[in-house]
Amino acid sequence: MNMHNFPHRPYFFDEGLRFSCCGCGSCCTGDPGAVYLSNEEAACIAFALELALDEFYKCYTRNLHGKCSLQERHDGSCIFYDNGCTIYPVRPGQCRTYPFWFSILRSPERWRRESRYCPGIGRGKLHAKEEILSLLQGNDTSRT
Repeated sequence: MNMHNFPHRPYFFDEGLRFSCCGCGSCCTGDPGAVYLSNEEAACIAFALELALDEFYKCYTRNLHGKCSLQERHDGSCIFYDNGCTIYPVRPGQCRTYPFWFSILRSPERWRRESRYCPGIGRGKLHAKEEILSLLQGNDTSRT
């Protein structure tokens, strides 16, 4: 979906939304999901881990629905979560844009529902509508 086609469409977040990451790890743990990453993101993570790219793919990713996704532990947590994100400076765009995902921003009810799992929703910095639309445009996948 191209958000640039709807710049003047009203959204429930026209006045912005508050969010500030608390570092709780709720978005990195829990139910199984998918963190998709591009070749560029994989290369950045591999470089940060001082691994050859093929070794990174072999050790830390899986093919999910024909796309590259980070592996998860048996409990559903991200392979890179250990009392915090161990690759935070080079985390994938999907992680960088949470909670500003289509699946969460479809309605005020979904935003409120997500706030039950994420204590940073409704707190901290006010993100303007334009910033949110820009984040949505740059990230069309979500943890499912």
